[in-house]
Amino acid sequence: MPFSTRLFTIVFALTSFWIIYRIHAAASRDPTSVFFNPRTAYAPAYSTIRTHQAEDLIASANASEYSAPKAHSGTRKLCVGIPSIARKGARYLRDSVGSLLDGLTEQERADIFFTVFIPHSDPTVHPAYGEAWLPVLTDSVLTYDVPAEEMGHIKAMEEEGGLFREKGLYDYRYLLKYCTTQQTPYIAIFEDDIVAMDGWYHRTLAAIEEAEKLSAIRHASTEFLYLRLFYTEEFLGWNSEDWQTYLMCSLFFFSLPMGLLYYFRERNPTVNRFVTNRILASVGLLITILIALFFALGRVTVLPLSPGISLMPQYGCCSQAFVFPRSKALELATYFRDRRLGFPDVLIEDYANERGELRWAMTPSVVQHVGRKSSKVDDFGPASKHGMSVAEKIWSFNFENMDAEVLRKEHQGVAQRGGNT
Repeated sequence: MPFSTRLFTIVFALTSFWIIYRIHAAASRDPTSVFFNPRTAYAPAYSTIRTHQAEDLIASANASEYSAPKAHSGTRKLCVGIPSIARKGARYLRDSVGSLLDGLTEQERADIFFTVFIPHSDPTVHPAYGEAWLPVLTDSVLTYDVPAEEMGHIKAMEEEGGLFREKGLYDYRYLLKYCTTQQTPYIAIFEDDIVAMDGWYHRTLAAIEEAEKLSAIRHASTEFLYLRLFYTEEFLGWNSEDWQTYLMCSLFFFSLPMGLLYYFRERNPTVNRFVTNRILASVGLLITILIALFFALGRVTVLPLSPGISLMPQYGCCSQAFVFPRSKALELATYFRDRRLGFPDVLIEDYANERGELRWAMTPSVVQHVGRKSSKVDDFGPASKHGMSVAEKIWSFNFENMDAEVLRKEHQGVAQRGGNT
């Protein structure tokens, strides 16, 4: 074999192995890919860094080394609410609060009205309720303030246990209504088992501005229902209801090069001499393999959502973090009261579908779900897999790829410019 041919073969082989390695590394974290590797994909990386930073902030608050800046009434931009139920064998609230507050500038913290809701008839059953850090870091610790008759109903709902389809909805509505009284233009509701990235606030404000603009320009709407700050990529794969679209696209990408080859072979004697039937068959086989590989790599790998915001009227999961315009929060509170039973995330989608509301989602997600234990019931059911509970599978794979130093510098740059982008 000539030296040049040998060198070409070696370079081609090494390049091919490198490309295959890179593709496999990317697809192994894509839950829609056949190359998905749950052992590496569900391994926490950036969320671990944020958890440590959150714990440091909580420690400083417990040591009375932290003082939250206060804003004058009417200057807040966002009401942040976290409902938190005591869970047996699990404590997440500290990391949620700590990560949401860690890294905020004084002005950013002053822009936020921050409340934690302890939805227990006896709030002392929650382990965080009596701890020093909670009132230090928050603007209010919300508990039930209702008439005796309604408190009796709350206690009855607590005794029912199970999925809390009534009480969970009641509590979500209670917190929404409380945040609307703060008169902030937007309301963010976070579950208590999340961690937030450094810079989540400025990214969220920028996304709100973009959602307002795109809702008006593209959809002639002055409002949207929500901005989703978290979703799991698991449900963004190749959907069976779109099989006809996939088939037509596959036929197009197969027929176009094959048709061109056949056309030039028939028209050009030189091409006809080189493009034999065997070559045509080989090219057809190669195209088929490439199409199959395209789908096997997974939709999130080959057709990822662009950074920024996108409409997500379907397949958005779950209720870890939403931002609502104040007017929509009021409407949802009324809707929840009328429906009475159900899960908040499901009823929010019902409301949106019934009224044709706009639903936006941020990419990448600015929070991660770190809960491993449901606040409702043991969720090792039919939907669990990979030896993980349903709660553990609610995961933003893209979040773990974030670079802590890059995010820190981005946040620092935004703060110096005094803006949101």
